[in-house]
Amino acid sequence: MMADTGSDEVAVIGNTDLTPGEIENNIKNTMGDQEIVPLRKMEINVAEAEKRTVKNAVNMQETYTVYLIETRPAEAASEGTNPTPDSLWRRYSEFEILRNYLLVTYPYVVVPPLPEKRAEFVWHKLSADNMDPDFVERRRVGLENFLLRVASHPVLSTDTIFFSFLTEENGWKEAVLETGFQAKADSRLKALNATFRVKNPDKRFAEMKHYGDELQSVISQLLRVRARVADRLYGVYKVHGNYGRVFSEWSAIEKEMGDGLQSAGHHMDAYAASVDDILEEEEHYADQLKEYLFYTDALRAVCRKHELMQYELEAAAQDLSTKKQQQEELATGTVRTFSLKGMTSKLFGQETPEQRETKMKVLEGQIQEGEDALKEKNTECDEFVRSAWSEIERFKDQKNHDLKEALISYAIMQISMCKKGIQVWSNAKECFNKM
Repeated sequence: MMADTGSDEVAVIGNTDLTPGEIENNIKNTMGDQEIVPLRKMEINVAEAEKRTVKNAVNMQETYTVYLIETRPAEAASEGTNPTPDSLWRRYSEFEILRNYLLVTYPYVVVPPLPEKRAEFVWHKLSADNMDPDFVERRRVGLENFLLRVASHPVLSTDTIFFSFLTEENGWKEAVLETGFQAKADSRLKALNATFRVKNPDKRFAEMKHYGDELQSVISQLLRVRARVADRLYGVYKVHGNYGRVFSEWSAIEKEMGDGLQSAGHHMDAYAASVDDILEEEEHYADQLKEYLFYTDALRAVCRKHELMQYELEAAAQDLSTKKQQQEELATGTVRTFSLKGMTSKLFGQETPEQRETKMKVLEGQIQEGEDALKEKNTECDEFVRSAWSEIERFKDQKNHDLKEALISYAIMQISMCKKGIQVWSNAKECFNKM
């Protein structure tokens, strides 16, 4: 599902059947009961963008863009009524907060990406200014697409914070910060540490993480090639404008050939002028590719989270094994020669029976706690794997459908463009024949 400027997509926010584990994990964040939060189907649009200028904390002018989100009951359209939509304004930074919250709260979900904050992979005639009207319009379309993606997701669509983002202009930011999601976010160093120290990585997640790297690489290359082609295409089309000028000037000095040359020049001028609309349409397909370029980060984030959970599981198992080894040493009175305990015994003598008994009791409690913790982490890891892999399969199906559709549409556009070029020269040939 890819939103466009005239999107008629209907996003549904409603109850979704979740696994018992998901309900338990997300009960504070999701709308599981209509008595708590009345749920309804909604049409969601990011209707327009507006530039605003205010004075910041240091009395300096700050210019930013806000986006108008409109929502209305989907039933209204089927009933033939057209009520005034509920609307509110959001900054791009608020969309970022929402997405970061979703990433932390649902680590097993491949969370839809936001459109780029600043233009990337642009050809030279396209502005990289994030205040450029054309760029702001493309970002508006991308933000609407993001909301539609989230609203159609079986888990994310049930989140109360997401619902309030769409419906409550005031107090939303305070509500999302009160969830404490920022404190729950895994640090990059922690995740990197897990990547290099995990002993038994899940082969499926390792391969998927590598696939994310490769997909990011090929889409980046494709976007660079497209930008170079767009540069050359622009030049070729504009050169046809020179044909038009030359034919027009030539027609002025000819009597018998003048009308034919003038007509051919008009065809060339029209052809040269059409390139702007063509490349604007191309940007739409480029933005679809960029969405999946940014999706690769979300895909790899799920894989990194699994690595971190696997590393913590292995650390808990190692800690429990160490405690059991210490218990065995105390019970048998045998001590490893090169252990710290062995060195201490040699220096200060053997422990008394009372000291050993006290340590045994402490170790028994620690072992029991360790076994409980290991069991809990095993359960968490198994549930994460089950939920994450189901989500990854869902993402793959969506990706295959969307990219196939985008590439076919792009090919059709290129064919149409080539046919237009053939038609222009066919028309020019007819003009020349009539001279």
